[in-house]
Amino acid sequence: MSTTSTALMTAEELMNLPDDNMRHELINGELITMPLTGLPHGRLALLIGASLLQFVLDHKLGQVYSNDAGFQLTWNPDTVLGPDISFVSKERLKTVSELKGYWQGPPDLAVEVLSPGDRPGKVKRKVSQWLSFGTKQVWLVDQKQSTITIYRSESDSTMFSGSDYLESPELFPGFRLSLDSIFGPTPE
Repeated sequence: MSTTSTALMTAEELMNLPDDNMRHELINGELITMPLTGLPHGRLALLIGASLLQFVLDHKLGQVYSNDAGFQLTWNPDTVLGPDISFVSKERLKTVSELKGYWQGPPDLAVEVLSPGDRPGKVKRKVSQWLSFGTKQVWLVDQKQSTITIYRSESDSTMFSGSDYLESPELFPGFRLSLDSIFGPTPE
């Protein structure tokens, strides 16, 4: 469950919030506070993020970021979102002289790992939101269903399940990640 404050906040004020062991985002200036999501969520995000990071580094494609990175998507009022995993291409990174604070604009990829309390309507809105701001792909990771769905638009998506390999040739030619390695049993 998330809570919302009523006073509008800026991206700069969000950046300067004290650490309270919660996750925060801004939507049209409204502070959204979310609880930490737990070990299964963190494990999935790290497994996918580490695999993607290694591929991106090996092929010099850009940068992969964890959920601590923020993307400022609107100004006055400000919207700052932080996906569980994100990617920005090297071409776009070259357009920025100094990387500090929040990235100004959308990532090329936003990966959202469903949290235990996520409702279908909220998830659909978040996918739509990323796409409407110009994110090229949104990967939606559903641990309960053991699926990953790639959204390229609201009408163009591909679901991977079972023993499939996650692939995204548009952004990551040659990248293949076994869903069994992601959703399989936790090693002892």
